[in-house]
This record gives sequence, C-alpha cells and structure tokens, in this order.
Amino acid sequence: MRDAIRVLVIDDEPAILALLRDALETAGYRVSAADCAATALAAAHADGPHIVLLDLGLPDRDGLDLIAPLRQAGATVLVVSARDATAQKVAALDRGADDYVTKPFDTDEVLARVRTALRHRAGPDMPATPLRFDDIEIDLAARVVRKDGAEVHLAPKEFALLAELATNAGKVVTHTHLLRTIWGPGHETDVEYLRVAARGIRRKLEGESAAPSRIRNEPGVGYRLVVGA
Repeated sequence: MRDAIRVLVIDDEPAILALLRDALETAGYRVSAADCAATALAAAHADGPHIVLLDLGLPDRDGLDLIAPLRQAGATVLVVSARDATAQKVAALDRGADDYVTKPFDTDEVLARVRTALRHRAGPDMPATPLRFDDIEIDLAARVVRKDGAEVHLAPKEFALLAELATNAGKVVTHTHLLRTIWGPGHETDVEYLRVAARGIRRKLEGESAAPSRIRNEPGVGYRLVVGA
C-alpha cells in the first residue's frame, strides 16, 4: 500500500516543497517536509522515511553531508538539485545517493524515479543460493557480497550493478540496459554513473589494479562480469 510508504522532502524553497508534496500525496504516498538540514535529520530519525528527496542547497548545511546519515537512518536518497555539474553528481553518488534529478524537473519524472527506487528497495525474486565466482560470493537475497569469506561493503548502486552483471555472468550487458534498470528511465545516456559504480566495485574487489579483471568495460557497448577471472 502506498499510504504506508513514507517520503521525506527536503528543500528550502517553499514552492518546490509544495509542488513535490502535492504530487506525492496525489500519488498516494505519506509525505513529510523539511526546509533545513537540522529539521530534516530530526524528521528522518523520528519518522523513518523509505524515500528522501534531497536538495543540496540548504541554508544550514550542504546537502551532500546529509546523504550518509539519511542512509544510516534506512532511507533511499534521491537528490533533487539545481547543481547540474558532473562533479556534483559524481560526489552525491559516491556518498551513497541512489539517484540524481536536476532542477527544473518534471514531476512525472520524479514520481517515476521514486517508483524505481521503491522497486530496488523491495528487489525482485532472488535465488536462495548465493552466486559464486571463484573467491567472490554474491548473496542477492541478503544483499551481501563476500570475498574470501570476508564481507565487502558496497554502495547501493554498486551492489545493484554487480547484481545485474552477476545474473548475466559472462555476457556483455549494455550501458542502456544497466542505466535504465538501475537508475531508471531518463538516465540512458548518463554513462558516468556506470563508471563511478564500476570503479567502486573494482576498488573493493580488486584493489587498485591497473588492469581490472572481473568487471570489464566493453568500450561503447557495456560491461561484463568475467567468469573464471
């Protein structure tokens, strides 16, 4: 039931807060709002939102600094910001944001991104048996990755990318498919998102190897999880 899904909107512009609240409530979500970082963090810990729509330009603190504590509170974080530079998007994704929407935005697109985020939270039906690739074990149901028996902590998008590649192990998965599946409609050309997530996976599974062996980039096409690497 959507009325059980809690969404927190964080933005210091009253018009944006009102617009997003109306759109989300009309769609059936339970919405709370905050216009500064302090109020937002208090609301996140009190209400336990499933989804947070986060503006980065807050009056009392940079929104980037809120991503980690919001995720620790159990929320999926969608940044909604006027900052449109690639460096800002990469910084937000590196800190754990699940998606990034630039202002001005279309409310239908924001609602589509929320639905995509909720599908990723719920997850599809996953196999009960973990997938194993040499020293790597990927438990899709439990969302746990282990290397040589030790748990490897991946960011949400890193895990989603690895899971998608693992379920298609040995095959090239196209940029378009990965971006649409993991980041949602409208992200099909945001290849930098994939590069950031792939770099994170490689660093955590292979260290600073100059020649990554597990997650292979097929230039201009997509990525492949190499079996038997």
